[in-house]
Amino acid sequence: MCVVSSTAEPYASGPACASELADWSMNILHVISSLDPASGGPPRVACRLAAAQACLGHAVHIVTYESPGAMGAIAEMTAGLPSFKKVQITYIPGGDRGAERFLAGRAAETLGSLMDDCQVVHLHNFWESIVRVGAREAWRRRKPYFVQPNGMLDPWSLSQKALKKKLAMALGYRRLLNRANGLLLGNEVERRLLQPLGLPTRQFVVPLNGIFPEEVGAMPPQGSFHARYPQLRGRPFILFLGRFHYKKGVDYLADAYGAFASRNAGVQLVMVGYDDGAQADFEQRIHRHGVSDRVHILGPMHGAAKWEAFRDAACFTLPSHQEGFSIAITEALACGLPVVITKGCHFDEVAEAGAGEVVDLETAQLAAAFGRVLDDEARRRQMGQAARQLVASRFNCYRMGELALEAYRQALEGPAPATQADLARSGRV
Repeated sequence: MCVVSSTAEPYASGPACASELADWSMNILHVISSLDPASGGPPRVACRLAAAQACLGHAVHIVTYESPGAMGAIAEMTAGLPSFKKVQITYIPGGDRGAERFLAGRAAETLGSLMDDCQVVHLHNFWESIVRVGAREAWRRRKPYFVQPNGMLDPWSLSQKALKKKLAMALGYRRLLNRANGLLLGNEVERRLLQPLGLPTRQFVVPLNGIFPEEVGAMPPQGSFHARYPQLRGRPFILFLGRFHYKKGVDYLADAYGAFASRNAGVQLVMVGYDDGAQADFEQRIHRHGVSDRVHILGPMHGAAKWEAFRDAACFTLPSHQEGFSIAITEALACGLPVVITKGCHFDEVAEAGAGEVVDLETAQLAAAFGRVLDDEARRRQMGQAARQLVASRFNCYRMGELALEAYRQALEGPAPATQADLARSGRV
């Protein structure tokens, strides 16, 4: 296992000149199933990483399926990213549907035509067919490839649809991991949770949920969100930004807010995100607690509207069962928001920095944490200052780009990738 250090002095702003930060240049091909923000944090991470690498003077290309109806949201998501216009994007037509969902024939053809010009292939997520064929095409062409599983290989994730995932591992996904030049993991917790798999692949810990200083510097003025939603004007609110999905713990959030609101009539709850199957249950729980008039479900937000929500919130919450490394938490911290999160978010830095509350996924603990943050204004402000400092020192996108590049370099300067015969002899095929 290799740890790529993230403790160097952060950039206060973007690099003045790429040549000052990169004494070598690479052609990097990123592969991800979708850039649609509705699919969660990985599209944001992939786009920020690609933009950071482009800022540092590298040629960067993203290959993804087209997302009809989401192009406006993708444009909003990437509008504030420095140098993202330098990133080339190839959209595979037809989307990830029908036979393509399982065979990824169009993806294989597209990737095969592009890989001759690249030096490194970076695969985002894990279980999608585009990742499987991306690894296969890279292997066939002797191109080094890296897998960024985004928490999809930790025990909780593997326990969901466990039989299907065990079968997929046996039919090729284990081989995909064994052949990789490296795994890019978001933090030490993800690395530790991966150990039961006994993978021989080199592992690099790179904090991949960074924020560009320019994004923070372009924050809207305070009060913009309250002005946009008059029903919230003058009222403090807890912000949830994420999918309405079982994994995100929105059922626990409904019950925790119901308990908290019974003692704190003035604090509202704002829910921002797409329905991914759990919204109806959430609304029923809120109704049972008698607090429907204090809960505001506003749908998904990107770009300026999202930052306005962060800017005006009193605190942020994400009570997830599991997260690889949450970009929403990082964005909230960057805005100076104290956070109330669960241990399953695997964001130990929050507690270490005093930037919020990290509790078990349990209704009473969440409700009590809301009280500790919101009932003490001086403590809330202190947590907010610690939150900003944490992101500035540990989660800067330019540093993130350099660390990923250093992981590539360490792997490429190490032993040459094994051949098929090598893998057969070692039992890693």
